Amino acid sequence: MTTSSDYTDHVPARPAGRVSLDELARRKGVQPINSMDDLVCDVFETDDELDEFLASTYAARRADLG
Repeated sequence: MTTSSDYTDHVPARPAGRVSLDELARRKGVQPINSMDDLVCDVFETDDELDEFLASTYAARRADLG
């Protein structure tokens, strides 16, 4: 049976010059997502632009089926 200490004793050392993912996030100031509202952004200026994009996307998908 392997224990967690056995695992950590056999983890290879990080190559020189490489940093952990946590360190990269800290350097870039990345924060965890707390809610779906954190992901909201305005891509389209109007509803018409969104409708046009969706219609184009659906048409392209249907064209690939035939």
